[in-house]
Amino acid sequence: MKPIWIVDDDPSIRFVLERALAREQLEVRAFTNPREVLAALDVEQPQVLVSDIRMPGGSGVDLLAAVKARCPALPVIIMTAYSDLDSAVTAFQGGAFEYLPKPFDVTRAVELIRRAAAESLREAVQAERAAEMPEMLGQAGAMQDVFRAIGRLSQSHVTVLITGESGSGKELVARALHRHSPRGDLGSKGPFVAINTAAIPRDLLESELFGHERGAFTGAQTLRRGRFEQADGGTLFLDEIGDMPLELQTRLLRVLSDGQFYRVGGHQPLKANVRVIAATHQNLEQRVREGGFREDLFHRLNVIRLRLPPLRERREDIPMLVRFFLGKSARELGVEAKRLSEAALAQLAAFDFPGNVRQLENVCHWLTVMAPAQVVEPKDLPPELLAGVATSAAPLPRASAAVAGAGAGEAPAAEPAHETGEAAAGPAAAAAPAAPAAPAAPAPHGVGWLGELEREARARLQAGTPEVWDALTREFEAALIRAALDLTRGRRIEAAQKLGIGRNTITRKIQELGLDDGEGR
Repeated sequence: MKPIWIVDDDPSIRFVLERALAREQLEVRAFTNPREVLAALDVEQPQVLVSDIRMPGGSGVDLLAAVKARCPALPVIIMTAYSDLDSAVTAFQGGAFEYLPKPFDVTRAVELIRRAAAESLREAVQAERAAEMPEMLGQAGAMQDVFRAIGRLSQSHVTVLITGESGSGKELVARALHRHSPRGDLGSKGPFVAINTAAIPRDLLESELFGHERGAFTGAQTLRRGRFEQADGGTLFLDEIGDMPLELQTRLLRVLSDGQFYRVGGHQPLKANVRVIAATHQNLEQRVREGGFREDLFHRLNVIRLRLPPLRERREDIPMLVRFFLGKSARELGVEAKRLSEAALAQLAAFDFPGNVRQLENVCHWLTVMAPAQVVEPKDLPPELLAGVATSAAPLPRASAAVAGAGAGEAPAAEPAHETGEAAAGPAAAAAPAAPAAPAAPAPHGVGWLGELEREARARLQAGTPEVWDALTREFEAALIRAALDLTRGRRIEAAQKLGIGRNTITRKIQELGLDDGEGR
């Protein structure tokens, strides 16, 4: 491992940190001013840089900017005796790994430096692996099956049906199928045209797909080429095909059958030299049984089917996707990419992500903007994600007596009672005389304090109470701070450490929440 660099004009600080790090078998190099550090950077690079913020001959903030310009991935820890909000904000805005106020506990400082060094080593390995990002990411077995299928279809023009939940990346797969086909980048370089059939009003969808002649209907002032013509020689991606109206399904079937179509208001048949890839999040077999989708069209589309797994079935891909999306967000915003601690990554991987990869991408963008430090800890994750993980990790409520009395060989119900809104009924319930039942409020998803919180929120929402989010958030924060202050007998610094927040944060929160009784220290 490379040495740890310390820059501080105070010799006592340098001495204490050098001795403490030497005991931890960490190589150290000390500097007295920023100029020495910048000169040394021309020769070598440290594993971690620990810098004071105010020194004769240069500012630690200026040094931070200069170091980040040369070594963007180098973790920089800023120390200062001026423990004010402006200094902390300036340090974090400059890309500091962490902010260490003086006087500090030496053991905590060493632990922080070790964490920064470990993060630096891990990021170096990950940077090598991610030097060239592929167009699609996934190491899970189900995703490898998708990749293999794309490879097998690379020389084919066959119709493909992609199924998967919303946000799982169906259009990415469609684009990959096109790119690696004879119609894509490896062949004739034909166009890839996508249309979401669920997003276009049914009255306009026919014209959107097949085009229209001038004067075909009111407002048709000029001839318009539809998506089939625009995709000539390439691929047409029909997203959410399960929502296509039945009358248009008939026209689509005709195109797939004989390769010809008519513009709206036209009389001359046009040839469609198009490969069709369709996608849906719905169960098309079920739609066929219900009469909402033509069976003959289903069989025309269902030549090759690719199923995309939801993110909860490929949790091992989450760390790779997180790094990719954090890097992408950082590039878009022109900032340094955030990193997730192991604990935060584990908590993120425990979430079910009903919105799949799209939701994970949104979370990474949120963290790039809102996370207070370069390394994201569990407490920095979005509130709804923390609540979702807590709810899913909570023990299930005790089963009803009727369910508990079921035979040992019986399978559990496919749908839990709290999802359907119906109570489970056993033989005892069946024997009881029928009586009108009052509508019951849905059971809270959480138990213990989470259940109480959900019940309180539900009651306020039903009562029309304004600003429920802000009010409950303030009460929640006040309860946490009061508990920590009671436990530490009013010592604010100790309370902040137990809560995992900064001293400035707890002081500001005490003032905002009206908890300042003059006893805090």
